[in-house]
Amino acid sequence: MKTPPKWMKLDNAAKIYPAAKRRDWAAMFRVSANLNEEVDPEVLKQALQSTLRRFPSFALRLRRGAFWYYLEHLEGCPDVQPDVNNPCVRLIPSENNGFSFRVRYYRNRIAVEIFHVLSDGTGGLCFLKTLVAEYLRLRYGADIPRDGEILDCSVNAPQEEYEDGFPAAARRFTRSRRESDAYHICGTDEKDGFINITTGIIPVSDLLVRAREKGVSITEYLVAVMLLSLDRLQRNACRRESRLKPVKVNVPINLRRFFPCRTMRNFASYVNPGIDPRLGSYTLDEALKAVHHYMGTEVTEKMLAAKITTNVRSEQNPLLRIMPLFVKNAAMKLVFNLVGDRKSSTSLSNLGAVRLPVEMEKHVTRMDFILGPLSYNRDVCAAISYGDKLYLNFTRTIKEPDFEREFFTRLVKLGIHVKIESNQR
Repeated sequence: MKTPPKWMKLDNAAKIYPAAKRRDWAAMFRVSANLNEEVDPEVLKQALQSTLRRFPSFALRLRRGAFWYYLEHLEGCPDVQPDVNNPCVRLIPSENNGFSFRVRYYRNRIAVEIFHVLSDGTGGLCFLKTLVAEYLRLRYGADIPRDGEILDCSVNAPQEEYEDGFPAAARRFTRSRRESDAYHICGTDEKDGFINITTGIIPVSDLLVRAREKGVSITEYLVAVMLLSLDRLQRNACRRESRLKPVKVNVPINLRRFFPCRTMRNFASYVNPGIDPRLGSYTLDEALKAVHHYMGTEVTEKMLAAKITTNVRSEQNPLLRIMPLFVKNAAMKLVFNLVGDRKSSTSLSNLGAVRLPVEMEKHVTRMDFILGPLSYNRDVCAAISYGDKLYLNFTRTIKEPDFEREFFTRLVKLGIHVKIESNQR
């Protein structure tokens, strides 16, 4: 296996984050695992050192070059930190030994918060599972089988785990990024940067029964209920139907399902299923059909490859390549403002069902996934399933919980039991 390079280019998806991030948009996400015993921070630090050696694409710091940002190899390890009530706040590398991720613990919980420039949710979850496996090995002598999702820390990473997967997936034809702007949730800003987290805990079996009755996936079912909730919020705020905007949910897509790629870096795209309230009110069945057929058309290898090709061609544009970084930043911010979060009303990122080996499962009681605040979408959601529980975490930077209240109320009316938790002050 080749020795990882001392520096790496940002992958195609990561290039937007340093250019577009703002003080109120940190481009962070968080994955966590709860154990059945209290975490020992000293053992966690040892486990992190072992795990980080296996993930060279995480042992990096962001650097500013003349033409592009790049990632530079870092020796050492970030400190493990006590957890806080306000996760996914902006990461300041100088306060974290230069690293672009942090590891936190609280009682029986281990959490990893990652700047999106390093990885996506799938890579982040693999890092967390490997970290927890190493912790259990060191703490209890647990012999946990290793595979493609819980990596063996006794061997070096193969090159395909830290390469940029996008260029190989690009093809000949591109597609337009043009799309209508969407309705956005309004509210009162949390002045001190506090991030509200509301968690809905749902029996997977309840949700699966409802989804199968309608012939859709769990993600499609949740998106449809979100669209109806957003539609209600917009109609409450705007009585003139002619002024209504489309309501759309941004759904990230794990490209590893469609292309032969094992990278631990970013390798995801997205789609924006939605409905147009100007056409009239939608029933649940109508919203489900709209989402299901849209996903069936858009989430295919060919359509995703065309979208990837568009982004890779933009990066390879000769004029863009010779522009100095400050000009690139201005151009990329403009593009992001035109085709970024403005095109969706919220986001639902679903990492799906987490399955662990029996040797590990007996120690892990819960898993969570949280999105940091997005730039324009003030209330977003991340989902993950473990055991028979689906954990839906809403992240909100405004005071009003109207969206999640409307959403969970609709689920309950549909016969789905929901338990609510919150960090609300």
